Amino acid sequence: MGDSHAWRPLIALFANPETRRVAAEVMLGGTLTSAVEGLSPSRRRHVTEAVVQSGLVDAETQALAPDVFREILASAAVPRREGIERFTDGKRIRQYPANLEERGALLAWVARAVFVADEVLTEREVNARLLPYSEDVAVLRRYLVDDQLVERRADGTQYALAVSGPVVPTDE
Repeated sequence: MGDSHAWRPLIALFANPETRRVAAEVMLGGTLTSAVEGLSPSRRRHVTEAVVQSGLVDAETQALAPDVFREILASAAVPRREGIERFTDGKRIRQYPANLEERGALLAWVARAVFVADEVLTEREVNARLLPYSEDVAVLRRYLVDDQLVERRADGTQYALAVSGPVVPTDE
């Protein structure tokens, strides 16, 4: 069961009522031989072959293969997210990093995507552009200002990309 599609034959067992019943009997402690006992010889051969090929049953003992589910889970490991992807679902921010450097990288990514150099926006325009990234645009806007990525006019009516701010990596 070494490949990432090893689960397919096992799941296929559950799509057919007859193989599902046989699989259930085996998983509850019965043997494959006893589970297919009432079937016609050709059907018994077909179901036995499907159950053994799925990896559910050990061919020698005719009993449940003890590690079948663990092996399938191990073969389909979830890829590990890295960088800002750890904190987003697509564009959407799921959580803000506690690490300030990582938070800065996330905010710089948003600032580069939302703001254009020399463009001045109203708060309403900023909110509309930030909405795809976060439901709480006020918090995101505040973080961008606090991190000196965005400049805010004192009365809060205008926002612009900061001309001088922290050096931001651009490879994300």
